[in-house]
Amino acid sequence: MSDNLPAIPGMNNGVASTGGGASSGNGFLALASRTAKLAASALFLKEGMHLLRSHMQANANAAMHLSEMCGQAEVEPRFTSMIEDTSAALTAVAEASGEMVNAADAVDTDARGFNNAHDREYRPGYEASNGSGVRQAKPGFYRRTGRR
Repeated sequence: MSDNLPAIPGMNNGVASTGGGASSGNGFLALASRTAKLAASALFLKEGMHLLRSHMQANANAAMHLSEMCGQAEVEPRFTSMIEDTSAALTAVAEASGEMVNAADAVDTDARGFNNAHDREYRPGYEASNGSGVRQAKPGFYRRTGRR
């Protein structure tokens, strides 16, 4: 993880933590927690890609400026050409990080949409089950036994 980005909640050294709590298992809260972590991770990726894009674009601009100065100083053309190639490569990285921002944004949007749909579909049953005071079967039990 980069030192200039905040830590992602629920992550340990870049690996999702899966031990214990509401995020373990396949229950209502566990799935909601995992999709919320996915959305948060996508936002952190998006933020990191914005930083990368601005950094690479600044470096590309600096390299292009350097190549122009080398041209004015009549530096050997092959060195000026290498600097221009570097500028083009840095610009390509900046553009690719922009594509990553779009992908991370799509993941964030999809995760939030899934979380909202999941909440609308299953929250009433979750609330009724918790409010009944009767112990319920584990999530997925009825699917495994063929009962509904």
